[in-house]
Parts: sequence; structure tokens; C-alpha cells
Amino acid sequence: MLSEDFLLDKANLDRIKDPETRQAVVLLANLLEQSLTDIDGMRAEIQRLRDENNRLKGEQGKPDIKPSKRPQQGPDGDHSSEKQRGTTGRTGKRAKNDTIVLDRTETLNLDRETLPADAKFKGYETVIVQNLILKTDNICFQREKYYSASMGKTYLAPLPLGYEGAFGPDLKTLILTLHHLGNVSQPCVHTLLTNAGIQISTGWIGDFLIAEQEAFHAEKTAIGRAGLESSPWHGTDDTATRVNGVNQHCHVLGNPLYTVYTTLAKKDRRAVLSVLQNGHPLLFLLTKEVLASEAATALPRKWRKLLSTWPLGKPMDEASATELLNVQMPTLGAQARKKLLDTMAVSGYQAQTEVPVVDLLLCDDAPQFKLLTQNLGLCWVHDGRNYQKLTPHLPLHQEILEAFKLKYWKYYSLLLDYQTHPTPEKRKRLWEEFDNLFVPDTGYAHLDHRIQQTAANKENLLQVLAHPEIPLHNNASELAVRRRVRKRDVSFGPRSADGVAAWDTFQTIAATAQKLGVSFIAYIADRISRRNEMPPLATIITERARLMNLGASWK
Repeated sequence: MLSEDFLLDKANLDRIKDPETRQAVVLLANLLEQSLTDIDGMRAEIQRLRDENNRLKGEQGKPDIKPSKRPQQGPDGDHSSEKQRGTTGRTGKRAKNDTIVLDRTETLNLDRETLPADAKFKGYETVIVQNLILKTDNICFQREKYYSASMGKTYLAPLPLGYEGAFGPDLKTLILTLHHLGNVSQPCVHTLLTNAGIQISTGWIGDFLIAEQEAFHAEKTAIGRAGLESSPWHGTDDTATRVNGVNQHCHVLGNPLYTVYTTLAKKDRRAVLSVLQNGHPLLFLLTKEVLASEAATALPRKWRKLLSTWPLGKPMDEASATELLNVQMPTLGAQARKKLLDTMAVSGYQAQTEVPVVDLLLCDDAPQFKLLTQNLGLCWVHDGRNYQKLTPHLPLHQEILEAFKLKYWKYYSLLLDYQTHPTPEKRKRLWEEFDNLFVPDTGYAHLDHRIQQTAANKENLLQVLAHPEIPLHNNASELAVRRRVRKRDVSFGPRSADGVAAWDTFQTIAATAQKLGVSFIAYIADRISRRNEMPPLATIITERARLMNLGASWK
């Protein structure tokens, strides 16, 4: 009989000398852990069904009362790993006066008659106060007009650049800034402007925000092109978005110099390829590699034989490739058809010359990002989040998990150190230490299963050893999709193709300008006024890319 020291809530497996007894305790603990996890799941499902039953009866379900403090673990808890990996932001205020652009300086004088007779002048004490003025600047232009009888023509003095229409460039800049940078909804923009004394309709604001923005759309395309040329690696992510009440997906692509937003109906491999090609139409190509791929070899023999008779290397658009399959293989299943088309699209992407082919894609472990590029880099923070989500009930398993997480983030810190000072010796040692760390023999079954999944992604997680300049995480892309989430929360979603294009374009310009240290307000004002004194963001990306050398290890 086991003593009190070996009870499951106090178990010390190292003190169990008999291997069979130790194995029995481990199996018992994992069985109990799984049972407790299943019970929690069933309780949640029972409560959900009760709430739904009450709702159907016209009653209310259990109120969703949030805890006063966010829990650190659990199914609905905070799974951040910043504390463990030592990346929390620094505290304290940063000096700001040196960066403030002064518009004017005023000297404040004392009434010398109120001063003592022996008071001596000791200079000035500087106080900087920031202020912003929101007021109307309505202008009545008196345009000279001449008429030439001989020419039969009227001559009219032109308006200043940017003043076409009923509203000036500064007001137009403010509207675009409030809506796309400040995430202010159209009704609230209208309320603010009318309170400030501007006579403007909601319809005009809505039309202006989405219509006739071709120049900005062209800038977005140029940003995407320059961004793809700036480095061999890029990060990507996606989030749900709504278009006229229909669920779609917003994709982001970027690196430290740019971020491009693209809203598409799907988030499958072909959608990601469309993003990688900066909107260029997909090409579908049948090659020897496609014939040798799983998508082709898994086909029935008659289809494989037919496929081998098709001409190799002949590019097709999506409609032609789909029609060819419909005619040649009319009974081919939908899933097999999709896999084959996806593989042909990847082959076409790798062969196209319209845009640079991405060498390494940094992303999470979602299936649509795989098999598109030569290399795939996985995010360590995403992987670590899976360990944060584990919620063992038994103290034995809690201790095992905490001990493993300490080792996990210690290894992460070694990778950070390697990025700063990469050497062949460190690279070899870290490659070997990965195998020593991710061994599924902890005795906690859920943790062991998670460790097996991490170990299977070794090559993708350790891309940083070959390319120290890439991040260990995909946080930049996650932050980029949050910009869309925040806008989605305020404005719900665009309702037309023009609205989708406007959201994507101005979020691209805002996010890219922020990365480049360019004022979005100043940039939009420069373009609205048609002064065009500021260089295009695409030009800045190209110049910065030469200085930063984001693909150092590819050179």
C-alpha cells in the first residue's frame, strides 16, 4: 500500500523505486487528469444547453459575469507568455520635449513694479505646452472671370490645388484620418464636424471615404511591390471580417518596412497565394513536380494516366484550369480537385515573374500557409501559447508543466542570444539541445502530446538558426490584424467592393507609414493637396531596405 507521500496531490515519482508501480501511478494520474478535463467540458456543455433551452423558452440564461481580474490560465484566460520570456515593456516616461516641433514661442514677462528692488534677472525657464486647434477655415474665393468675344471662351482663375469641390484639403485629410487612423465611425465623424461648424452631409462623407481614391489604391499596390522586393522573408496572418454582412477574411503581409491588407472571400492556399502575388491573377502550371506531388499520386490510376498526357509548363488562368478538370475529369471528387488545383497554383506562383517569390514565410501553424514557399518559419509565441493553455488539475502535473515551461523559455532566450551573436558552434549546439528538450517522457500525457507536436515542427521553428535576421515570433502580423479587428468593432464592415478597397488601402498606408516613421496625417494632406512633396512610401521602403539589409543571410 502506498504511503501518504505517494498520494496524487503530493506524489513524488522519483521516490517510487519499483518501475511497474511508478508506471501504474503515472497511468492513474493521467487517467484522472483526462477524467477531470472531460468533466469540465461536460459541465460547460450542459450549462450551454441549459442557457439555450431557457432562451428558447423566452427566459435568460446564466449571466456572463467577467472576473474582477483576468485569470492567468484556463480556457478563457490570458495565454500571454511575455512574463516568462522576459519581453515585457519597459516602465517609466520617455523624454518627449526634444521631439516636439514648436509652432511659436512666447515670452512671458513679470510686472517689475511688483518685484523687490534687489531682484536680478536670471534668464528664462522653459515650459512647453502642446495644443491643438479645431476650428473652421471657411473661404470665399473671388475668382476673376474674363470673356473673349473673339475666342468665344470664358477664362476663370483656377482654384488652389486641393480645393476642388465644396470642401478643402485640410477637412478631407481630417475625415480620412479620423476614419482610417482613429477608427472613428462615419456617423461620429459627421457629428464631430457639424459640432465644429461644418455644414456637411453623412452621404457626402460616405461617398468621399470610398469613391475616387484610385491614386491611393495605386500607392497601396506600389507599397506591396516594394515590400516584396525589400527582403526574402515576410510575415503573414489573417482575421475574420464582414463585407455587406457576409463573412470574409482580411489577410496581412509584411516585414519591418511595410504591411499590406487584402480582404478576400476565403483564407485557403489560393487566397494566400493571391496575397503573395500582390493581387496579380494566379497562374496554374502542370509540372513534373506537380505530377510527383501527393495531390497527383493520390489520384486513381486512370486520372494519373490522363494527367501525364497534359502538356507540361503551359500556364493557365484559374477559369481555364477548372474547365480543363471539369471536362477531362468530370467525376473527380471535390477535395481531390481542390488539392490538385492548389498544387498547380503553387507551381504557377513559383514560376511567375510578376513579383518576387517569397523565400520564407513567417506565420502560425495554420495549414493554408504550408507548402507555398521554399521555407516556412513558425512562430515560437504561437507554439508556446499551446503550453500556456494546458490547465492540469493535479498538483503533480502542474509542477511538471511549470518545470517544462521554465526550460522552454530558457531555450527561447538562448535563441534570442544567438540572433545577436550567431556562430556555427551555437547553431550546432542549439539544434542538438532542441532534441534534448522536446522529449515526450514527462509523465503528463497532455504535455507529452504537445511536446510531440512541437518536435515535429523542429525545422520550421529553427529557421532562425539559418536566418538570424528573422523574428522568433509573428507578433508584428498579429498586431496588424488587430488594427482590422478594432476597425471592425467600430464600423462593423464595408458594404461594397469600393468600401473593401478603401479599408485595405488606407489601413495599408497607415500601418506602413507607422513602420517608416512617417506621419499619416502629413502624408494624406500632401496627397490630397496634390503638392506631392513627400516621397512615395514605396520609395522609402526601397531606400530603407538597402540600408537595413533584411535578408543578410541570403546574400
